[in-house]
Amino acid sequence: MTLHIHNTQSGKKEPFTPIDPERITVYVCGPTVYNLIHIGNARPIVVFDMLFRVLKQLYPQVVYARNITDVDDKINKAAAEENISIRELTDRYIAAYHQDIAELNTLPPSIEPRATEHIDQMISMTAKLVETGHAYVAEGHVLFDVTSMSDYGLLSHRKLEDMQAGARVEVAAYKRNPADFVLWKPSTEDLPGWESPWGFGRPGWHLECSCMIESHLGETIDIHGGGQDLIFPHHENERAQSCCAHEGKQFVNYWMHNGYLTTSGEKMSKSLGNFFTLREVLEHAPGEAVRFALLSGHYRSPLDWAPENLKQAKAALDSLYTALRAVTDIEAEQNSPVPEKVLEALLDDLNTPVAISQLHDIARRLNKTTDIKEKTRLKAELLAAAGLMGLLAQDPEDWFRWQAKSATGLSDEIIEQLIAERQQARQEKNFRRSDEIRDQLAEAGIMLEDGPQGTQWKRGN
Repeated sequence: MTLHIHNTQSGKKEPFTPIDPERITVYVCGPTVYNLIHIGNARPIVVFDMLFRVLKQLYPQVVYARNITDVDDKINKAAAEENISIRELTDRYIAAYHQDIAELNTLPPSIEPRATEHIDQMISMTAKLVETGHAYVAEGHVLFDVTSMSDYGLLSHRKLEDMQAGARVEVAAYKRNPADFVLWKPSTEDLPGWESPWGFGRPGWHLECSCMIESHLGETIDIHGGGQDLIFPHHENERAQSCCAHEGKQFVNYWMHNGYLTTSGEKMSKSLGNFFTLREVLEHAPGEAVRFALLSGHYRSPLDWAPENLKQAKAALDSLYTALRAVTDIEAEQNSPVPEKVLEALLDDLNTPVAISQLHDIARRLNKTTDIKEKTRLKAELLAAAGLMGLLAQDPEDWFRWQAKSATGLSDEIIEQLIAERQQARQEKNFRRSDEIRDQLAEAGIMLEDGPQGTQWKRGN
């Protein structure tokens, strides 16, 4: 079976042919660490974690780099507002970022480069672009000359003349062309900066990713991913400077971009103020439910975010965990392969909605069968399929006992004590007390399920 990927540059779904089948190279733009990430930022993290998992299923080595931008004007502004050092701010939010995304059951990337660790490479690439006539120096800035690249705009399907005509009126006077972008800019003593041939300064945002890619993955890579909002100008400009720095050599073979996460149909963003931080969302739902919700729509389509998403995701996972809970005492087959239909769906441009429907189908068959061998096989299939998707990673009992951090309900210990007291009351035929305990637990959102193996419980949504 062959992986097919929708390539943003061609606008078509294409079979994936790696540069080197022994070493797949993937780069995805990570966070700019000046605040907590919002749930919209979490979507590409989950989407490209899914891609990473699928590629690891197919190839012996996958080198996945997801960067951290730790030098940026937004970082400078946030640090100044808090009257703390830039390093203190970035260290704080890098730690918070790692803590939050761990809840989503994402695999760590192979490499997590930081922009500030690659300044020498940025100066070197900038110097090469100046030397070859693709960049120029003006008033302490170094700018990329977009007219020096014949196919600038190829990735975003934009014509340069349209971009020039549509440029804002407030174009810096030192620019030759309105669409020219900054590679290096001057810094004052109170801002981060490094010595360079053009004076004390700092890199432009686009330059950072090009140099981290070159340093860790090579001049040409298999796949570059990120959110749809990065296609232009960020990825277009990355492509421009990398191709021109490497004598026109191909930069990326496959570009992948996830659709926007929206609220009430409007793109979610910090600038619009219509976002929820991932940490806020995790206060009200387990990380696996957040992951499930983000995978419930196809990655290229917009996904409208609402509290109902999490309720539906939690309910869907409840049904899958219920199927596993019923076969706790049955050993799954060892080394079970991922079911073919699940793998086929994921190889078709990461069609996670179809893959999820297959999880439910396996769970339905597992619930229905009475044959022990069939239960053994289907349990293994469900775990293998869900494992590839980063789901059903918990013990069912732990899943059902998850409680919102803001909740003030009964503790697990008290619930167990009440269930034991109810069991004793039933044995003594004190059904009135038994019913009182059941009602007390129900009012606290605790649902009981009596069965041959005793009474099991779970917290309600």
